[in-house]
Amino acid sequence: MEANQSFVNFSEKSSIKVALVGNPNSGKSTLFNALTGLHQKTGNFPGVTVDKKTGTAKLSATVTADFVDLPGTYSLYPKSLDERVTFEVLCNPVNADHPDITIVVADASNLKRNLFLVSQIIDLKIPVILALNMIDLVEKEGDTIDAVRLSEKLGVKVIAISARKKVGIEDIKQALLQPLPVPQYDFIDVKNFAGDLIDKIKAVVKVNSDFAAFQLINNFPVISYFDKKPEQKQKIEAIINASAIDHNKLQSNESVERYRVINRIASDCITEKSAIKTETFTHKLDAILTHKIYGYAIFLVILFFIFQTIFFLARFPMDWIQGLFVIISQWATHTLPAGELTNLFVNGILAGLSGVVVFVPQIALLFAFIAILEDTGYMARVSFIMDKMMRRFGLNGRSVIPLVSGVACAVPAIMSTRTISSWKERIITIMVTPLMSCSARLPVYTLLISLVVPQDKTISFFNYQGVILMCLYLIGFIAAMVSAYIFKIILKAKEKSYFIMELPVYRTPQWKTVGITIVDKVKLFLFEAGKIIVAISVILWFLSSHAPGDRYQMIDKKYASTEMIGKYNEKERDAKISSEKLEASYAGILGKAIEPAIKPLGFDWKIGIALVTSFAAREVFVGTMATLYSAGNKDNSQTIREKMRNERNPETGLPVFTLAVSFSLLIFYAFAMQCMSTLAVVYRETKSWKWPAFQFLFMGVLAYISSFIVYHIFK
Repeated sequence: MEANQSFVNFSEKSSIKVALVGNPNSGKSTLFNALTGLHQKTGNFPGVTVDKKTGTAKLSATVTADFVDLPGTYSLYPKSLDERVTFEVLCNPVNADHPDITIVVADASNLKRNLFLVSQIIDLKIPVILALNMIDLVEKEGDTIDAVRLSEKLGVKVIAISARKKVGIEDIKQALLQPLPVPQYDFIDVKNFAGDLIDKIKAVVKVNSDFAAFQLINNFPVISYFDKKPEQKQKIEAIINASAIDHNKLQSNESVERYRVINRIASDCITEKSAIKTETFTHKLDAILTHKIYGYAIFLVILFFIFQTIFFLARFPMDWIQGLFVIISQWATHTLPAGELTNLFVNGILAGLSGVVVFVPQIALLFAFIAILEDTGYMARVSFIMDKMMRRFGLNGRSVIPLVSGVACAVPAIMSTRTISSWKERIITIMVTPLMSCSARLPVYTLLISLVVPQDKTISFFNYQGVILMCLYLIGFIAAMVSAYIFKIILKAKEKSYFIMELPVYRTPQWKTVGITIVDKVKLFLFEAGKIIVAISVILWFLSSHAPGDRYQMIDKKYASTEMIGKYNEKERDAKISSEKLEASYAGILGKAIEPAIKPLGFDWKIGIALVTSFAAREVFVGTMATLYSAGNKDNSQTIREKMRNERNPETGLPVFTLAVSFSLLIFYAFAMQCMSTLAVVYRETKSWKWPAFQFLFMGVLAYISSFIVYHIFK
């Protein structure tokens, strides 16, 4: 393919738009991080809820590049919301996000597969830089890619890089400042398949190439950018309907022809060491990790190790943090002047903060393990081995990523379902993902487990607390699968689903990336959840420290009587006064109103208040308990765990948090939809209130019934 090249130079502009495109697992996001460093932000693409990750980099003293990391796709035939965004950004020249330059990131170790997308983008006549990523792996295999010859064949700039090792990054930045060739020829001539139809479309809408018009024909039903141009939309619709084209045949013919050309180019530019490849380390490891039996067993062992480690390692910094807050509380109580402000600071703000900060070590460990599993390439294997099982429950392998991500947070997990092409499978995944125990439940789990299971209780060298924690996560997964199966029967859809995933090679995790992930997630937990927890703690402090009318004065008067002074010593009287004032407070009145509905589950009015407040965020439960048990309590030498363990039922004299109550509460939080943010994102993703409303209802009923059964079994 020879071409009369023309060039475009953007170096005279102060800012240029650069899009990063590539197949999933091609290293596109790694290159984006290497180019932009910490100068990144995340928003949404206009009109959709798909994440828009953008970043900036200084190319010279006068030129800045604005990079956008487009969702990964295998072709410009969008099958999901993510892929649709990539299609619309690249194929619509009037789109606000349309790039000046496109960097296509290709996995050099699987170049033939990646060249399909490369060739389509070349046919859009956009200035292109082809970044051959993971070139070090190709060289390690003994193969060679002639980048110069490949550049001549494709008519675009080709740069060999290794994004993980930061090799070739400066070459890309310099290439953006140089004149870039604009593809002049058609990689394939799509007029052979659509002929006059392409000319008719180009007469209605201005596009850069025949292929862009060809793609408008193929993807017209899913294109949204004509919604604001009804006249154009009607004309195009009329042209397409009059042609009675077979979209499947068009796509098939184009793909066959495209791969015919790709195979010819690959044979000219790629030299393989041998016709028969030697078995690589990745293949050997995959034989074990993706085995139909061993694969599942190894995954369970990894999960078991994670939960054991979370309890064992996090215990030490958690004890230190708890001790620190006790010291600060005691210091504040004895140093600051007595009064409302000191009471607010100690029993409102500090109590709420302690319920947040103390769980940072566990949150950090959980996200560290998730980041390591993703960065090594293992999570892709989990999707692969789970696909066959998932299909029995109305899901597919792509549902695994949202479900596993749900262990961290349901909100981004639900947003990640956009990669699922089937409407039915996507809806089912959205509906069941909140049943996976997220990191927000972790503080609740660990607090309640520690109340009834001693930390030194072990079986062999396994910690009981870690075993129970893993069981809670497995219960959530089982509930998600059973619910998915029911939805599979209820929901009807004719569309066929498919699952394609390219397994990346195994890599050593990038510890800097893991560290950045941990810091970002901990900051999110502290500042997002923390703001809610502290705000609710302050409100609860007011509600639990104040009462209507003269109720507090009456209680003080009651215990100042000669009879009470003779009956109780000073410490006992203080405890009685604190308890009765809490019940008489606004919080007590609210809790007593809720109590009849939750008493069958073993919950008292204080737990009822925590259930209400934790709807803002599940982890608010801990802050609520800390505030309620601190209200009116002059003894600040105890941690929240000790206060809850020492709490007694006034009717029975037994501990409030018995094995039955604690397990009942654990099961309730494992199943209940206790998160406003999750409901909000379900609405955003489904564009309907019926799905979040039904989700809230079915999870609430499941939580109530399960909690009731567990309480009465253990009772």
